Amino acid sequence: MKRPTVILLLLLLAADQFAAERKPGQIRLLVVTGGHSYNKETFSEMLNSLKPHVSWQTAELPGAYEMFRPENRDKYDVLLFYHMFQKITPEQQKDFAECIKAGKPLVALHHSICAYDGWEEYWRIIGGKYFHARTMWDGREQQPGSYIHDLKFTANISPGKHPVTRGVGDFELFDETYKGYWVDSSVKPLITTAEPTSTPVIGWTKKYGKARVVVLQPGHDSPTFRNPNYRQLLKQAIMYVAGSHKTTRPASFNINK
Repeated sequence: MKRPTVILLLLLLAADQFAAERKPGQIRLLVVTGGHSYNKETFSEMLNSLKPHVSWQTAELPGAYEMFRPENRDKYDVLLFYHMFQKITPEQQKDFAECIKAGKPLVALHHSICAYDGWEEYWRIIGGKYFHARTMWDGREQQPGSYIHDLKFTANISPGKHPVTRGVGDFELFDETYKGYWVDSSVKPLITTAEPTSTPVIGWTKKYGKARVVVLQPGHDSPTFRNPNYRQLLKQAIMYVAGSHKTTRPASFNINK
């Protein structure tokens, strides 16, 4: 048996077990990775901090494309993107877009806005795009973005009450900034920054079909994974997008805990 086939079988078996072990009211989070390295230890620590109300499983692209197929969509409740993958076939594009459009909620982090340079629908799904080359889009020529590692800057919570930012005030980050990425004018900004090496809007929410989508541009490495304010934003983003899906939360769950 070829190695990709073995990996795919293992992924589907793990997903079946993941679905079967769901506790009442628990949100099953499918974390989609691939195309970019990251600190798996501290990233996993952050995801473990979401327990017991959120359980999680990782699926790496390209094998993870199988999880967007109709027969596998009930094996998880919310998608979390932490990938920067580029290769995708027309059939995979169809399954991917239809999965979310039909109502599968999505939270996308950091380098996920750099993915799929050649697939415009993905840019519409998440409402943003970091371009690696000059690209005609949204009525003008978009320029390549830039990034700087290890900067200390302030994340400003946008005025107005929103479930994603509830209980979180302006806070300091030590992270990687992206500058010059496109943000869809139709999104609702949730977090901004005055840091000059960054695009001003660094967190937003939108709809794609029936699904709620939240994007958090920060999320490069351990300092952010361990930041309590970022962890709270991530948890509340997952809970918020799940509200558009059939997931049932425990009546006693406090979103701020």
